[in-house]
Amino acid sequence: MPDRAPQPVDRQLPTDEARDLISLVRDIAQREIAPSAAEEEDAGRFPREVFTLLSDSGLLGLPYDAEYGGGEQPYEVYLQVLEELAALRLTVGLGVSVHTLASYALAAYGTKEQRGEHLPAMLGGGLLGAYCLSEPASGSDAASLRTKAVREGDDWVINGTKAWITHGGIADFYTVMARTGEDGPRGITAFLVPGDAEGLSAAVPEKKMGLKGSPTAQVHLDGVRVSDARRLGDEGQGFAIALSALDSGRLGIAACAIGVAQAALDEAVSYAAERRQFGKPIADFQGLRFMLADMATQIEAGRALYLSAARLRDAGLPFAKQAAMAKLHCTDTVMRVTTDAVQILGGYGYTADFPAERYMREAKVLQIVEGTNQIQRMVIARHLAGPEGR
Repeated sequence: MPDRAPQPVDRQLPTDEARDLISLVRDIAQREIAPSAAEEEDAGRFPREVFTLLSDSGLLGLPYDAEYGGGEQPYEVYLQVLEELAALRLTVGLGVSVHTLASYALAAYGTKEQRGEHLPAMLGGGLLGAYCLSEPASGSDAASLRTKAVREGDDWVINGTKAWITHGGIADFYTVMARTGEDGPRGITAFLVPGDAEGLSAAVPEKKMGLKGSPTAQVHLDGVRVSDARRLGDEGQGFAIALSALDSGRLGIAACAIGVAQAALDEAVSYAAERRQFGKPIADFQGLRFMLADMATQIEAGRALYLSAARLRDAGLPFAKQAAMAKLHCTDTVMRVTTDAVQILGGYGYTADFPAERYMREAKVLQIVEGTNQIQRMVIARHLAGPEGR
């Protein structure tokens, strides 16, 4: 039987440095992530030591300025790193994406003093971040959040509950959106809250159908006091900061989705080459070959879409519509591709002996996080036809 083992994705990278970076990521992923990924996901274990290694290797601050310990890589490169990590274990790829999202408000809107004080440790000091926008009663309608921050002298006192927080309870810092003024988007302000702040606690992590190694939990803020020096941006600017962060974060989710889809395709191709029925490999049957061809085409289209949006971002051009399109297409693609991968493996695909069922369970959450795909369609439509109810 011919050797059809999965081959690394042939990437078009802008520099030799970027090619070396991808090689480094592949080496770390194969040595430190892949061997225990299935076992640790099944056990619900978060691999904090992997994130420490990624931080030490300069991989937790790739798109940020070298002045503060970042890698100063374009998003075009950073997103392909995420894809490589997610293909081996989504908990790691998504975790890096969330950490980057949590660091964004400080990196983009913090003062020079704030960046100098906090950013080096966040980007290369072994810290791990979380992003706190959603609440139990405000998910898609994020502007209706009720967590409140009240000014007391030079401090702010924050009370409220955040929901669906990746790294909730284990993060070293939280970027928190809280209401400081009027109802609606103009009354929200962003704060950088340390993970060990008095009054900050996390609920028991949610029991999820997939992505079990990545803790998702409510975060409670009960009289948490932070100085005004930890306010990010102007008062009332928090919602604009949150949306700006999400534009970039959606590209991270898109890249992670393509990573999982690629892993599922590789598994399906490998299985189809080895599994024999009616005297020949099932990869020789036209119906199955067409499924594989469709899967591969959807993945390549998704990769091209997220990279196109990333290049707009790198050029300083508007990219919010393209980011929403990438998130929508790539996460719908990973759901289709992983479902087809399970089908190709047949009964084996439904067992935990093969990774296809894990990929399928993990794929679903990517259609939900950082704006459901229904929200992405609303964003795209607004760019095309203007706001609703004009």
